[in-house]
This record gives sequence, C-alpha cells and structure tokens, in this order.
Amino acid sequence: MAPPPRRTGARTRRVRGIIFLKDVAALAVTAFGGPQAHTAMMLRLLVDKRRYLTSAELLEIMALCQLLPGPTSTQTITAIGFRLGGPNLAYLTLLVWMLPAVSIMTAAGVAMSYLDKEQVTQLVRFVQPIAVGFVAYSAYKIAEKVIHTKTSVALMVGAAMLAYRFQLPQLLPLLLLGGGLVTTFRYRKHAPILDKQPLRIEWANFMLWGGVFIGAAVLGHYTRELPVLLFENFYRNGSLVFGGGQVLAPLLFAEFVEFKEYLTAPEFLSGYGLTQALPGPNFAFASYIGALAMRDYGIGGQVVGALVAAAGIFMPGTLLIFFLIRFWDQLKQYRVVKASLEGVNAVSAGLVCAAVFLLYHPLPDTPINLTLIGATFLVLLWEKIPSYAIVLAGLLAGAVF
Repeated sequence: MAPPPRRTGARTRRVRGIIFLKDVAALAVTAFGGPQAHTAMMLRLLVDKRRYLTSAELLEIMALCQLLPGPTSTQTITAIGFRLGGPNLAYLTLLVWMLPAVSIMTAAGVAMSYLDKEQVTQLVRFVQPIAVGFVAYSAYKIAEKVIHTKTSVALMVGAAMLAYRFQLPQLLPLLLLGGGLVTTFRYRKHAPILDKQPLRIEWANFMLWGGVFIGAAVLGHYTRELPVLLFENFYRNGSLVFGGGQVLAPLLFAEFVEFKEYLTAPEFLSGYGLTQALPGPNFAFASYIGALAMRDYGIGGQVVGALVAAAGIFMPGTLLIFFLIRFWDQLKQYRVVKASLEGVNAVSAGLVCAAVFLLYHPLPDTPINLTLIGATFLVLLWEKIPSYAIVLAGLLAGAVF
C-alpha cells in the first residue's frame, strides 16, 4: 500500500535537506577566496549541478545580502537553506557552513605560540593567486548570465569603476540601490503579475536583532564580564560593517589591537593570513581574536571566548537576512521591484569584476602569479576538475617548493 502523499513529500524534503547539508559541508571545506570566489563555487555546485535554484535567484539573494551588514556568503547560503527547508534547515546550514573555519581558527588562537608565520606564508603563497582566478571566473559567469542590455552593460562597467576607484564599504549598498533605481523606471516593460498577494512583513527577527543589540550593550556595561563584552563588541561590528571580511579586518585591528590590546599586531596579522588560506567564511577570524582575548583564562576560557566571538559576529547578519527573506518573494511580485533586479544584478556583476583587480593588487606582480590566475580561470572554464582539487594542488605546491 502506497504511503500517504503528505508523508512521502515530507520524506522527500528531508532527504533533499540532507543532501543540501552535505553540499554545504563540501563548500565549507573547499570554498577558498572570500565571498566573490564563493560565488563561483555556489554557481557550479548549487546551481549548475544540483539545481536548488537558478543563477538569477542566486544573484538576487546575494544582492539582497550585500544590501545588509554582515558576512555575505554566510547570509547567502543560509538564505538558500531557508528557502529549501525553512528556519530549521537554515540554522543547520549556518552551523555546517561556519563550523570548519571556526574550529580551525579557534585551535589557531589556542596554539598561537606554536605557529610560525613564515611557514604559514610559504604554505599559502600559491593559493592567493588561485583565489583571484576563482573571482575572475565568477565575474565571467555572472556577466554571461545577467548582462543582456546596453543599460546593464553600462551599470556593470560604471559600478566596477566606482568600486575600484573609491574602495569604500559604504559605497556598495548605494551602488546596488542606484542600479536598481535606474532600471526601476523601465518597469512598464514587465508584464503585470496576476494574483498578486498583499505584502505581509513579519517583524519578529528585526525586533530580535535590535533587542540583542541593545541588551548586549546594557549587560556589558553593567557586568563588565569579558565574555559578555566580547559578544557585544563582535555583535556591534557584525551589525554595522558592510563589505565582508576584508572590511571587517581594519575595524577589528583598531578595536582589539590598538585600543583594547587583547592581542599584538603580529598575532593579528598571523591570524588574518591564516584566515585567508582557509575555506568558508572570513568572519571566522573573530573566533581567533576571541580565543586570544581570553588567554588568561586557560584553554577552556579561550574556547568560550572563541564561541562567544563567533556567535556575536554571525548572529546579526543571520537575523537580518531571516527578516528580509520571508517577504522577498512577495516584493518581487511588484513590477517595480522586478524591474529593479536587472540593475541590481548588473551592479553585482560589476562589483565582482572590481574585486578581481582589488584582490590582485596585494600580490607580487610576478609571472608565476599571473600564470596561476590565468590557469585557474581556464581550468574552471573546462569544468572537468573540481574546485577543491585546484586549491589542494596550490597548497601542496606551497608545501613542496
């Protein structure tokens, strides 16, 4: 006797959720290079291979996340989990995605005195140009999929030039909003959506975000307990920073090295270099700082400091994307909003193009680095070698040569 359709549907969703979490785990241990490089890997695995969503939907979610403070890649992959399986799958997605990087950076913070900065630099020197190659591939794939009109070409080029010239994190959401505004005026070209439902906004997650923000500040002020202060510090930074881990680093340096002196500049730079060599979210760097900030409390205290810092830095972005993703599909029912997505996607492509050059500048301008960037791009175009194999080859070369 066949099982009831509802039970079969629930089992299918559960199996699909498990497969999705396995894919998230694969990305968490292979997605090197920050948000821009993560885009290419998400396109290959989640869109092209698994077809959890279309490339346009992925770009819409990424653009939405770029309008918010917090870790863009983490918000993106968590939002995908939310769309596939609701809040429970989204929370599991967040844990699976952040766990490898947070664990490694916690261990690095605990064992900092045993790390050799020169050895770390030697190990990752080939991974950095490979990551730039991933970004270049991402820019190509995005432009191929979303650039179809002269207006979108102009927006992509203009956004790339402005992002490259000014390099201000506050500029990114303004560019995205501006691009959407430009194409909004073309909304009459889009057919009206029938059966349009009224917009319903659930404020619970937004209120929770604001409540934690205020509550942590008040509790830290009155208790002066270091774990509470760490949580408040990282929650505040995670709530206010736009632009990802690269933008977060100088803010953390100013607060925790220069002002509070929780760690030294060499310790900070060693940890930051290690973060760049790891897969997953760059915001995991917070767990390294949290561990070193509580070094006087023993290994147990350092682990607590790392977990508190990780919770503080990841929580605000997660709460904000949970707030917006619930009514994002309803917003897209309106022709004005749907028309704006052309401009938002074009600007997103431009920002990734700018990132290729911005990420290349810190690297030595050598034939080896240029060759690695070009070779990575071509190998990804070939689509026969998995992303993690390319990165592991770079790490192996750094260890051998």
